[in-house]
Amino acid sequence: MTKTLDEKTASTDRIAFQGEAGSFSSEAARRLMGEDVDLVACETFEKMFSAVEDGACDYCLAPIENSLYGSVFQNYDLLLKHNLSIKGETSLRIVHNLIAPPGVSVESIRRVYSHPVALGQCLRFLANNPQMQSVAAYDTAGSVKMIMESREPGAAAIASSGAAQVYSAQILVPEIEDDRQNYTRFLLLCRSDRNPEPLEGADKTSIVFSLENRTGSLYRAMAVLALRDIDLTKIESRPLIGRPWEYCFYVDFIGNINEPRVRNALGHLGEFATNVKVLGCYRRANK
Repeated sequence: MTKTLDEKTASTDRIAFQGEAGSFSSEAARRLMGEDVDLVACETFEKMFSAVEDGACDYCLAPIENSLYGSVFQNYDLLLKHNLSIKGETSLRIVHNLIAPPGVSVESIRRVYSHPVALGQCLRFLANNPQMQSVAAYDTAGSVKMIMESREPGAAAIASSGAAQVYSAQILVPEIEDDRQNYTRFLLLCRSDRNPEPLEGADKTSIVFSLENRTGSLYRAMAVLALRDIDLTKIESRPLIGRPWEYCFYVDFIGNINEPRVRNALGHLGEFATNVKVLGCYRRANK
């Protein structure tokens, strides 16, 4: 069931996500937490993070990177701004469909609404159908909701099959994405005080730190992992607000913070890095 922030629920856990019911984020939330969850739709990522930090929701589900488009930079910045901790992750294959109200034919479609990223992932289909004009919207599922409410003649949307089901729309053309190897990684986040210890079986850790701008500092930071045979899976740099040309570094690696080699690596890093923060220790997503 999908609710708004203002609606109360008797359920223990509420999961905030950005977008509308039927979005890929809501599908990822159910994959992680099961079908019987209370999903709370938020207009923006900022509102989604704030809902958890303020206690209105127990968790939020944040897309953090896409296998084709790369990192979702806004959510990396929000991880530093808000005091949330990573509880888990999942990877979802993104399947785009051309969706319209029941009874509408493919030949009648003249405008296709969707999020700009979704439109960009279906360029081949749109190029092969030049009569269809792409129109950017704020959300994939929200585009389906919009065309179902407006019944605009000649309008369709690109979104998930779940969105078509939620809004009683029809899929005109399935799987129109350019590349089938299109996956988005999502992080399940909660307040840090609700995540004091890693879950059993946690085998992945995410951290963020900053370094003094001097020769070899990043090399030294990476060496604390390499010298202990810790497998680095991702590194991302982001500008430090208010400090031009200085950066913080987000790092994911395989390992549990309770392992001696990981504790030693973090201790070594803390000797020369500044603001080292463990964002979470959790089970990595199944491939």
